[in-house]
Amino acid sequence: MKTLIVRNADVLQCDEGQCRLLRGHDIVIHGNRIASVEPTGTSRADETAEVVSASGMLAMPGLINTHAHVPMAIFRGLAEDVNIETWFNEYIWPLEANLTPDDVYWGMQLGLAEMIAAGVTAVADHYFHMDRAADAVARAGTRAALGWAVFGDQGADGVRRTASFAEQYNGAADGRITTWLAPHAPYTCDDAFLGAVAVEAERLDLGIHIHAAETADQTAASVASRGCTPIEVLDDIGVLRRPTILAHCCGATLADLELMAERRCGVAHAPKTYLKLAMGVAPVLAMRAAGVSVGLATDGPVSSNTLDVLESLRLMAMMAKHASGDPQQMTVGDALTVASRDSARVYGLPDDLGLLAPGYLADVALVDLSGAHTQPPHDPAASLVYSVRASDVRTVICNGRLVMRDRELLTLDLDEITYQVGESMARLSRRVPDSRIQLYRP
Repeated sequence: MKTLIVRNADVLQCDEGQCRLLRGHDIVIHGNRIASVEPTGTSRADETAEVVSASGMLAMPGLINTHAHVPMAIFRGLAEDVNIETWFNEYIWPLEANLTPDDVYWGMQLGLAEMIAAGVTAVADHYFHMDRAADAVARAGTRAALGWAVFGDQGADGVRRTASFAEQYNGAADGRITTWLAPHAPYTCDDAFLGAVAVEAERLDLGIHIHAAETADQTAASVASRGCTPIEVLDDIGVLRRPTILAHCCGATLADLELMAERRCGVAHAPKTYLKLAMGVAPVLAMRAAGVSVGLATDGPVSSNTLDVLESLRLMAMMAKHASGDPQQMTVGDALTVASRDSARVYGLPDDLGLLAPGYLADVALVDLSGAHTQPPHDPAASLVYSVRASDVRTVICNGRLVMRDRELLTLDLDEITYQVGESMARLSRRVPDSRIQLYRP
């Protein structure tokens, strides 16, 4: 197996709200896993190893984006300053009627390039034409948990589509791709459809990635029409009996949180989308207090405009302090635990990702803390939460392979990608409301 050594890094390890910094350490990688983390100069020399100098760099686990619609990068900037109903019905779902499989392929590459440059090595993606998204992931060398999004009006064909993709692609790209079944939401999928998806998830022994209780209005509408919340609907149908990524949950009630904790659901938290679309503030502190795993997410780059997980990290921490009225809440250690160990739990690989330690998959981001905005380096962990920019990420390793070195992308050709996306801009930006792929009714 090939050996890669990250030499003389300051290694950040965070778990259960506590962080420690191992100064001047080597990360020794054999194949796709970390073999050791030890003080520089103490490891046995390997003359055949490739060495990455990390002097003055902070080494952190590759960031995990627990919910995104990455190929939507091709629509970035086309739905601004509107409410959520207009956003869906007059912009996004008409625009998505223009999608081709090749659009998804190039849009996925564009988003993956952006994420690599921001230290993101894994993404849970929920979109269409996911076979082409998988092709892009294979080319990029990154990690992805992919689900083919389907709506209830697609009937049995929709259930078969999300299940057959999941069955065929689970473990693809040398194991870097895992799969989930991906019904859109309780308000776009009826009970019979969701029940059929849950049956397929059980058959395949896979999880379900779904939007749920995105706003308080959605929860109120469900209670008014059905007498129960969207979370309770999903539980009654059997969805929550499978491993589940629940996107957003801004409208989750305290009783919902107890149920989500009991079912061991994970929540994908995308604070920039909530602020931009005025969706409300997800009760992150209450979720964590109830025992619900919360992971960082960006959502799609039309509602969030970027795929920058560091931005989500900063907003999460500050929104939690503001909502609680207590600046002692969501400490630096808590925030970085969400960004690492807890995001790995939501993503579905808690024993493989989110920690730079022996036996874990070798997903590493090296961050340069020499900029004026991070000086003096009294507390590198605090700098990571409140000061670091995506452009401070210098080098990224995924699955033991360099995918960016000294800001140079090694697996993707950004010039080719932007050219291909640019060629399609006029076609992709046409909006014909009568051609929308779905209708939003909370």
